[in-house]
Amino acid sequence: MITVKEIAQICNVSASTVSNILNGKPNVGEDTRRRVLEVVAQTGYQPNYFAQSMRKQSNRMISIVVEDLDEFSTAPIVESAMAYCDDMGYRTILMNLRLYDKWKATWYDDDEKVKQVLKPAIQELQSIRVDGLIYIAGHCRYIDYFPEDFKVPTVLAYGLSKDAKYPSVVIDDEKGGYDIGKYLLSMGHKAIGVIAGADDNLHTQARLNGFKRALAEAELPFDKDNLRYGEWNRESGYREAPYLLEKDITAIFCMNDSMAAGVYDFMYERGMAVGEDFSVVGYDNKDLSDYLRPRLTTNELPLKKIGREAAEILLGFLGEEDRQLQGNDVIKIPCEMIYRESVLKV
Repeated sequence: MITVKEIAQICNVSASTVSNILNGKPNVGEDTRRRVLEVVAQTGYQPNYFAQSMRKQSNRMISIVVEDLDEFSTAPIVESAMAYCDDMGYRTILMNLRLYDKWKATWYDDDEKVKQVLKPAIQELQSIRVDGLIYIAGHCRYIDYFPEDFKVPTVLAYGLSKDAKYPSVVIDDEKGGYDIGKYLLSMGHKAIGVIAGADDNLHTQARLNGFKRALAEAELPFDKDNLRYGEWNRESGYREAPYLLEKDITAIFCMNDSMAAGVYDFMYERGMAVGEDFSVVGYDNKDLSDYLRPRLTTNELPLKKIGREAAEILLGFLGEEDRQLQGNDVIKIPCEMIYRESVLKV
């Protein structure tokens, strides 16, 4: 393998000049920079990150640990975080714990199962001396998995840290529920049903709190009889739809697009038309929402923004960004309403 010294000899410059160019430092002439980068490309030079780590105590390497890569929310967060790290000259290592794949939903309240899988991953990351870690949760909840003596700078994405050392980047779900409530009210709906997720889920609780706040501002009571709990899937939307359609309501707020699709299924079977006889709004803006007919009004999750923000914060801890954040900070990223044809003005 060619070395920095050999590149310097070819370009007739010092090794430190080559190193400065490779590390993106300024104060190097453009002609010199261009020549060095041409030689680097021609020779296929690759830096020895482990040797750099021994010399600098840093190998410009970030680990991204995900609970399950197959979760719909995870991939966009990963892609965005990796892209930002790459732009800033950091390599990334992706570790997939596969918690959902291993234990389905049985691990949610079992920290020991998570630690059992996370512990060897942490040991491996420490052995290769990563500079920082981004931990991406599969769903929002309070997380406390890291050992007390864990010293690698860490940021949580899509989850909330119990440990004051670690900042968290999450969806602003309360604002999301509030925005949907305000929109339905603006379209004339006053009696609104809700199909929520599990009642102990943080996404559910925050979205419901925001929705209730919108009603309160309009001086409308929240009728708990108009609230049904589902399991975030299409079947539960179908199951809960008839309970709400029996009531004197004109719209249903479904807390994800899959449950909204279940409401569509039920209404279609009964000869009812969404957007004409009744209004439905979802949450997530999955691909499904654009293929339903009529297309579903929904709230788009800011997944890529969460990934980038988490990476920016982490690199801020490493001195790459001028950030004043401290541990235990919670950064909430708002959703974006996507207006389509599923809501009728009344």
